[in-house]
Amino acid sequence: MSKTIISVKNLVKNYGKFNAVKGISFEVKEGEIFGLLGPNGAGKSTTLEIIETLRQKTSGEVIVDGIDLDKDPNEIKKIIGVQLQTSGYYPGLNLLQLIELFCGLYNRTVDPMQLLEMVNLKDKAKAKVKELSGGQKQRFSVATTLINEPRIIFLDEPTTGLDPQARRSLWELVKNIRQRGTTVIITTHYMDEAEYLCDRVAIIDAGNIIALDTPDKLIDNLIATGFERPKEMKLANLEDVFIKLTGHSLRED
Repeated sequence: MSKTIISVKNLVKNYGKFNAVKGISFEVKEGEIFGLLGPNGAGKSTTLEIIETLRQKTSGEVIVDGIDLDKDPNEIKKIIGVQLQTSGYYPGLNLLQLIELFCGLYNRTVDPMQLLEMVNLKDKAKAKVKELSGGQKQRFSVATTLINEPRIIFLDEPTTGLDPQARRSLWELVKNIRQRGTTVIITTHYMDEAEYLCDRVAIIDAGNIIALDTPDKLIDNLIATGFERPKEMKLANLEDVFIKLTGHSLRED
C-alpha cells in the first residue's frame, strides 16, 4: 500500500457567512492520479488552492508529504508544481529562455531541450508562447511545473478548450509524469478524462465530498442501484471516429 502524501482533515473555508468548504477530509496516496471533481462553485478550486498554499483556510489540518501547512508552508511550495487554467509568461522570451528563467527562480539546473522533448515541444524551442497552439501552450504550462522536480503536481482543468487529438496527447503526458513517480492532482469537467486518467476521484458538491472511490467502483455502485442508460452504448463513440479519421499523430497549427 502506497503511503499517504496528502492528508486533509476537517477542512473548512468561510468567506464571511458563506461556507465554501464544509469540513471535508480525504487522503491522496503517493504516486496516484487523484481527481477532484465537481460543478462550478462546489469548492474544489478553493480546496486545491489551500493545499497549494495559495489561499488561507478557516480551520482544519493539511499535511503535505509530512509537512504541516500551518507550520511550514514555504517547505510545501518547494515540493509542488502548480499548473493553472491560465498562465502569463514574458511575451518577448522564447520557450528555451522561459525555462532558463524558471530554472533561475527555482535555483535548479535542468536541460531545457530535454524538458521540451518530454512534452513534445522540442521543435518549438525558439518559438514564443503566443505562437503556440492551444494544446502546445497547455503542454508547455505543464512542463514549467516540472522544473523544480516536484513530488506533487496540480493540474487545473488542463484540457479545457483543446481538440480531441490535443486532449489525448495531454492525457498521455499526464500518465508519463505519473510513471516518473510524481503524484498528480487534477480537476476536470470531462468525466471521460477522469475515468481514463484517475486512480481515484473525489466528487465534491456544495462544499462537501459526496463520493470518493475508484471510477470503476463508483460506476459499479451506480449500476447496482438499477441505473440504466436511456440509450445503448456502442463500442466506440464520435470522438473515436474523429481520432481514427484524422490520425493519431498530433498536428497542431
